[in-house]
Amino acid sequence: MSEPVSQRDPDRNVHRPSANRRLVITAGVIAAAVLAVLYAMKGPGGKEVESAACPGARARAAVLAPLAHGEVAAFSVSTQPRPLPELNFAAADGAPARLSDFKGKTTLLNLWATWCVPCRQEMPALDRLQGKLGSRDFTVVAVNIDTAKLDRPKAFLNEIGVKNLSFYADNTADIFQTLKADGKALGLPTTILVDENGCDLGVMAGPAQWDSPDALALLSAAKS
Repeated sequence: MSEPVSQRDPDRNVHRPSANRRLVITAGVIAAAVLAVLYAMKGPGGKEVESAACPGARARAAVLAPLAHGEVAAFSVSTQPRPLPELNFAAADGAPARLSDFKGKTTLLNLWATWCVPCRQEMPALDRLQGKLGSRDFTVVAVNIDTAKLDRPKAFLNEIGVKNLSFYADNTADIFQTLKADGKALGLPTTILVDENGCDLGVMAGPAQWDSPDALALLSAAKS
């Protein structure tokens, strides 16, 4: 129901702000909250403050910026790294897996599908990358998001002779929707470089030659 025209409550004799005034007050509260958030992010003097959850990530991302060229020229380095949302998927045996399982390692998270031609084209390079750089402090996590004909992803990987990548899948594609809502995914393939604390260092929208000298230099510099 709409508010009465009168600005006084005849029963309580208490002055009420008009609807317009309440809107102004509400807008002021929201604006103050936004400014508080921006102040918390930038700190006194307008200087950007690094997320406490991502120590050293900004400095590492700055090192990566001049290395984003050639075969990885489309890699977009994060200017303000922050933790990625929790991402859930499944291992080859169906056991639950999540992105946080890989904390402590620099992780190249790749989302792909068998119906995505560029995804199929870059998969051998990702496999070779894992063979070259895979270690206790770096790994490639390629998550398939096919939602139908679920026998196809493993069959495809077997067909092209993948031998270094572990198989991960999310047949609901929720992982893609979560990253899309977080502003990290627009289409496939999407590849995100994640530091050892689970913070994003940068994202590649589209395919790349991930075992090229350009990519190896970029990813070697990102390793913890």
